[in-house]
Amino acid sequence: MINKVRLYWKLIKSLQTLLLVLTGVTGFVSSRCPYTSWDLTLLLIVSLFLTISGTTVFNMIYDRDIDAKMNRTVKRPLPSGTISNKEAIILGTVLTIVGLSLAFYLSVLYGLIIFAGVFIDFVIYTVWLKRISAWSILWGGISGGMPILAGRVLGVGYIDFTGILLAMSILFWIPTHIMTFNIRHFEDYNNAKIPTFASKYGFRNTRFIIAFSTILSSIAFASGAFILGISLGFIRILIVLAAIDLGFAINSIMHPNDKTNFRVFKVASMYMIASMIIIILGSIFFK
Repeated sequence: MINKVRLYWKLIKSLQTLLLVLTGVTGFVSSRCPYTSWDLTLLLIVSLFLTISGTTVFNMIYDRDIDAKMNRTVKRPLPSGTISNKEAIILGTVLTIVGLSLAFYLSVLYGLIIFAGVFIDFVIYTVWLKRISAWSILWGGISGGMPILAGRVLGVGYIDFTGILLAMSILFWIPTHIMTFNIRHFEDYNNAKIPTFASKYGFRNTRFIIAFSTILSSIAFASGAFILGISLGFIRILIVLAAIDLGFAINSIMHPNDKTNFRVFKVASMYMIASMIIIILGSIFFK
């Protein structure tokens, strides 16, 4: 039983899933909803975790053939045969249906945004565009921004500019993540015949896009925090972190290579997590 849970944990890409759940919590807490309670927050977390996990399982099912061709992914549960396709389909269906049902129970608009994230990520990104266009990552970024937007909507009751800005900060971070791995595992993606910016537009242009996306993500996060009106102390910390992030991004533009590119990815990821923590704390202790 424990081994089975471990396999399921790998199947849902636990780190990625938990990171997206954190974005949803950030959006919710940023709303300073007067009805915020531990019960509501827990239901938000559960609905996001289940739905994102279910969507990820379906992505893994559909991509099992290309995962089997890539050294980085060949040992995943489905291509390695440690979990059957039927078992994965049942798991993904249960997780997605329960997660979406809970989301719509909490709020129709919240549920619709979560559903949009599922549809964009699986149908548009994975099934339709991933294997035919390098620009599919744009849709991957949009779906990645849905949890933080949904969390914000659950708190304020409608889609506002701040929610869109927070979603854009995630959207701009997604290319940094995906393109970095496209370059780092270039031969893997070529063997699986997955079009990437690196193969279509070259490494140099791809590295520039990574750096530029990182800059836009930093600006979006900082702007969102400023608009939220969190205390000056938190804003100062965020500005310092943003400046560091921007410095690494600019350096990667001036000295483009694999080392500076991967360093930008790591710094941008840490900045994103730190920004969300700052927004959460700044919103909780806002006076």
